[in-house]
Amino acid sequence: MPRPRSTRVMVVANQKGGVGKTTTTVNVAAALAQLGQRVLVIDLDPQGNASTALSVEHRRGVPSTYDGLVEGRPLAEIAVPCPDLPHLFVVPATIDLAGAEIELVSVVAREGRLRKAIHGHPLVVTDAADAADVEDRFDYVLIDCPPSLGLLTLNALVAGDEMMIPIQAEYYALEGLGQLLETVDMVRAHLNPDLAVTTILLTMYDARTRLAAGVAEEVRGHFGDQVLRTAIPRSVRVSEAPSYGQTVMTYDPGSPGALSYFEAAREMATKGAR
Repeated sequence: MPRPRSTRVMVVANQKGGVGKTTTTVNVAAALAQLGQRVLVIDLDPQGNASTALSVEHRRGVPSTYDGLVEGRPLAEIAVPCPDLPHLFVVPATIDLAGAEIELVSVVAREGRLRKAIHGHPLVVTDAADAADVEDRFDYVLIDCPPSLGLLTLNALVAGDEMMIPIQAEYYALEGLGQLLETVDMVRAHLNPDLAVTTILLTMYDARTRLAAGVAEEVRGHFGDQVLRTAIPRSVRVSEAPSYGQTVMTYDPGSPGALSYFEAAREMATKGAR
């Protein structure tokens, strides 16, 4: 795939749990890396599930997102390569991150800590003119958020330029979407006017049910081109892969889940290139 003109910083967020945020983050990141893009995944969820799926160490004491957010440590010192995929790097999350929201409460400009850390990384280049000079720059930074609208997610929304929202093809997922979009509007009005919802991905799609088709139709009718044509089907392989410390892209590349994520990543990259 052609590289984007500059680094695309994308927030993967939805305050509803169980919609496939982390699964989407790691598999889209892996697919982009397989397409020749240089990708950085920032795990912002204290559970560290993205770190597990990408097979990087995230026990307590390991340099992590916590150090970047609270201690102000440069991300360049924290990011580690993913062992299974060249071009893919990870800033892991440890359980220390669970206390970060409390520790950041008294910090000045606490909402902008992650943005400062990301834009301070020498390989994150958001000016297209400068990007041409940095051959080994990151093409994508994907931020995996916790399932809440707390200070960690707020930091991600302030740090990102684009937002990817995974939506489970079920009714409850639609209910939570309105609340999320209200938060996005508030962030855009007060903290980050550049934030745009560019990508919506339907996950856990079961083509056999009328409900999934109805949810998909409603989402596409409301959001139009922001919704990727590719939907991610329910797949046992996608759920199994993290238990082997892998994404489904390396665990079973020929499975329907892997092929769908690969196609979704290609569609997202092509839209961005245009």
